[in-house]
Amino acid sequence: MEHGNGLRFDHGEQMPERFRHQAARLLGMTAAQAARLAQGAFASVGAHRWHFGILAALDESGPGSQARIADRTGIYRSDLVAALNELAAGGYIERSPDPEDKRRNIITMTEAGRARLEELDRVTAEINERILAPLDEEERRRFFALLGRLNEHLASESP
Repeated sequence: MEHGNGLRFDHGEQMPERFRHQAARLLGMTAAQAARLAQGAFASVGAHRWHFGILAALDESGPGSQARIADRTGIYRSDLVAALNELAAGGYIERSPDPEDKRRNIITMTEAGRARLEELDRVTAEINERILAPLDEEERRRFFALLGRLNEHLASESP
């Protein structure tokens, strides 16, 4: 993977024209820059993007099983367990046996988790603002619409 200025898409005239017009390369490099920015912002408050996703899912959908949270967030179940352990250690979530199936845990957000989610909402807003700074409101709306269309199209493609 390229780092620092290596994540710039266009290095000027020395860059082959065909190379500058690769959508996959531009999307990949932009995603890497955005992910690096987000990772740093979350790390600055001792968090991870998965913490935000889990707490947001619990806030929007209420308590749920690990499987339900994994399905709602798209976090791999093996990664989810580590993130849940971190959130539990911080007092942001609680695990309790599912009354319908004692083999399964129900994950519930605590009051400390709600406060943490508010903090992570602010961090996420700052991340989005930094990423989207060069775009006005209409461009941002179109940007999300276009990315959504591309994502939907690529997700429907056969491997």
